[in-house]
Amino acid sequence: MEIRNKLKAYKDRFKAKAAKNPVFKNILLLALNFALTAGLTLGYCCMTAYATVNIDIGSGEATGGMSALDLLFIMAFLALIPSLLLLMTSFTRIIIVLSLLRNALGTQSSPPNQIITGLALFLTLFIMMPVLDEVNETAYQPFRDEQITQEEALDIGVIPFKRFMLIQMNEDDLDLFMSIAEDAGQINKEDYTTQESLLDLRLNVIVPAFVISELKRAFMMGFFLYIPFLILDIVVSSTLMSMGMVMLPPSMISLPFKLMMFILVDGWSLLVEALISSFHISSFW
Repeated sequence: MEIRNKLKAYKDRFKAKAAKNPVFKNILLLALNFALTAGLTLGYCCMTAYATVNIDIGSGEATGGMSALDLLFIMAFLALIPSLLLLMTSFTRIIIVLSLLRNALGTQSSPPNQIITGLALFLTLFIMMPVLDEVNETAYQPFRDEQITQEEALDIGVIPFKRFMLIQMNEDDLDLFMSIAEDAGQINKEDYTTQESLLDLRLNVIVPAFVISELKRAFMMGFFLYIPFLILDIVVSSTLMSMGMVMLPPSMISLPFKLMMFILVDGWSLLVEALISSFHISSFW
């Protein structure tokens, strides 16, 4: 009975302090929440104490397994895989052309970036499907069946991507990076005079040449996309100035006409067809 009376007195005292001082009330609630969280965490740890996992990286010395340094290189390589795949495929040209089309139309955020990126990814998958099938047949399937080693699978699997990039790139861009590599003492240009010998080039020469070529072609396609919409803007601006409507923004008037013209000529189908045919994928099918 005496203990109950003391607890009731403490409770009344806390209520009085909380009513007079809101800060004290907040501190009390925070302490209760912390105690409750700590109790639940401790109980969960006690219940799952039997399921423990011990991870020991070790000193970095490989004893028949994988060292910490090898694991670090693998994690870094996995982080770079998305960037490498985007730069070694048709994604670069497609995403730039679609972005330039949106700018030419004058729509600020329509289609949104998610739609443009998704469309570019699926078009890239469609264009690169023959290359991926060849990689699957020549590298992944033999490696899964333990017919070749991991290093051999990587060397064989990169060949279809090299062939694809060499077909798409300009000779001047490839010659530029080959000259730079020759000046650095990495290669000898006389050893790469045939199409088959070019497949032996390293990726540090092929990939930048391919990206530069893709940027050039994407900007060229964007230039031709801009011309009809630019002519329409000039016509609308001249008409508004001749009518004395100087304060009216020409872009607001020309935007509906741009959209109507793009729809009437079936612009999306023509653009997608031009993008796909520009990669010469008939040589892979």
